[in-house]
Formats: sequence, C-alpha cells, structure tokens
Amino acid sequence: KRTLILYPLSQKELSSVYTRYELKEKLQDFLVFGTYPEVVTAKTRKEKIEILEELVSSYLLKDILAIDKIRSSRTLFDLLKLLSFQVGNLVSLSELAGQLKVDVKTVGRYLDLLEKSFVIKKIQGFSQNLRKEITSKAKYFFVDNGIRNGVISQYNPLDLRNDIGNLWENFIVMERIKKLTFDREMPVSFYFWRTYCGQEIDLVEQREQGLFAYECKYSQQKIKLPKTWAKNYPHSHFTVITKDNYLDFLL
Repeated sequence: KRTLILYPLSQKELSSVYTRYELKEKLQDFLVFGTYPEVVTAKTRKEKIEILEELVSSYLLKDILAIDKIRSSRTLFDLLKLLSFQVGNLVSLSELAGQLKVDVKTVGRYLDLLEKSFVIKKIQGFSQNLRKEITSKAKYFFVDNGIRNGVISQYNPLDLRNDIGNLWENFIVMERIKKLTFDREMPVSFYFWRTYCGQEIDLVEQREQGLFAYECKYSQQKIKLPKTWAKNYPHSHFTVITKDNYLDFLL
C-alpha cells in the first residue's frame, strides 16, 4: 500500500493558482485563517471565521470525541487552548496535567489522539547525546494556523496581535513539513534544538546531506548562530527565514 497524507493546502500547491506577489499579499490571511480549502476560497472575512468556528466545534470536539469515546470534551478543549498559547515553546506533560487537573497519562493519550487526528504535530528535540541539550520535552504545532486561532477565537489582523512570532513559527514549520512531505524527494527528520542555557534553533532538518538549521523571524533581524551549536555541529547549514525570503524556502 501507499499512504498519502493530505494536509491543508500548502504554499507550493497555492503557487499553481497565485503568483508569488499574490501569495505575499495573502500572507496575513494564511497566518490568521490558515489554508483549509474552504477557508481559502471563502469570499469574506466573516465567512472564513464562520467556517473555522464550525470546524473547531464540529470536527475537533464531536468527531474526535466519538473516535476515542472521550468522556470530557471540556478537558480536551482546554488542552488545545493551553497548546495554542504555547506554540513554539517547550511543552511539559506534567505541567499540562497540573493545569488541567488530570493525570499525565491522560494528557499523553489526548496529545497522541490529537496528533493522529491531524490537529497537532509533535516535534522532538535534536541531540547527539550532549549533556546540555534538552530532549525530554517536545514542541507541539497546529497543523493549520486557522484552527489554532479558532481554538482561542482570535482572528485579529497582525498589527493588533502580540503573537506574530508564534503564528510565524507555526506557519513556517508546518509549510516546510508539507513541502517535503509532498516532494518525497528525500527522507528528512524534523527537530528543534535547545540547551539548558537557553540557546535554541527553531527547526532542524536531518537529511542525507547533513544538518540544516533554521530560525523563524517574521521581521528581518540579525541573528547569530548559537555558539554551542556552531561548536558541536560545525558542518551544518544555518538560515534565517523571514517574510522576505520565506517563499524561496517553501516553494
């Protein structure tokens, strides 16, 4: 058999309909409303919000709850809300369990179910057994930005938000995963990297050609490669992905 994963529309797929200029013009919409087909083709902002609200209330709650016979829809939804505010940050299962007042095993089961249902994507920490590297915690990204914003009912434009960094990292990481999943040209593993001292890299790709490290910054900034990474992985490649060069990375 051959398994095909159908993610929401990727920038590469949309580039067959829109020019690069049009994709950049629509970037704010993709960051806020995501790229589910029905959302992309909706004519008005109101329509987009209505579709996302329906997706969140019907699909996330009713369908997933039915699949696994979960008793508490409120706990599942509260978990999603917590994750939506922690996009791009390390997630501790024990902290989530404490906030939700459930045991760690329940949190783990819910996270596994949400990942299997293509609501979230888990990224592990990268390590080659250096003591300073964090690998016990993971990051969770939403497969679609619109669903992430729908969970917290936050559809404000970018100039009225304080979470642009989270939206940008979620968008870039998931779009890159879509691109390389669809291309099927090379096996690749995705990680983040972080040390206990706080040095970090948003996305690490391990391929046959070596290690490729990426930092996601919405605005152009001078970003230096973390010293610990440079010392231990001197042959890796490092690139900062901004709104100016992201299409070269995703198409």
